[in-house]
Amino acid sequence: MIARRPFVRTAGALTLLGLLPVAIGARADRVTVYKNPACGCCGSWVKHLQANGLQVDVNELDDVAPARRRLGVPDALASCHTAVVAGYAIEGHVPAQDILQLLKQKPKITGLALPGMVPGSPGMEQGAPQHFATLAFDAGGSRVFATH
Repeated sequence: MIARRPFVRTAGALTLLGLLPVAIGARADRVTVYKNPACGCCGSWVKHLQANGLQVDVNELDDVAPARRRLGVPDALASCHTAVVAGYAIEGHVPAQDILQLLKQKPKITGLALPGMVPGSPGMEQGAPQHFATLAFDAGGSRVFATH
């Protein structure tokens, strides 16, 4: 299991080098999102976060895979966008309530993921909604964090 601290130190060093857009003194609820500019569902997810009180900075990239890898998200948990908040990686259409719970609990994990593009998840409201689970993950694997 990888503790968050090494990533936080790395994030701080990358910030000082201008490689990670997190301001010194940034609020813990400020989310930095990496998404493709052509992806509409990613934009809808950003609006969902904002509607739930989270501050969001968007970085548009043609390929989000390098950001995902840099944040330690396994390829098996990949989705269409990646984010970081308070040193935690957030992959895919994770509900804002799960992110807020993560920030409250502060578990020693790498982050949260909702693999794929699940109908009914935030930003994916079209089509028949499906039940889904948000996963908590670290180097040792993943487990269910919340069900919806």
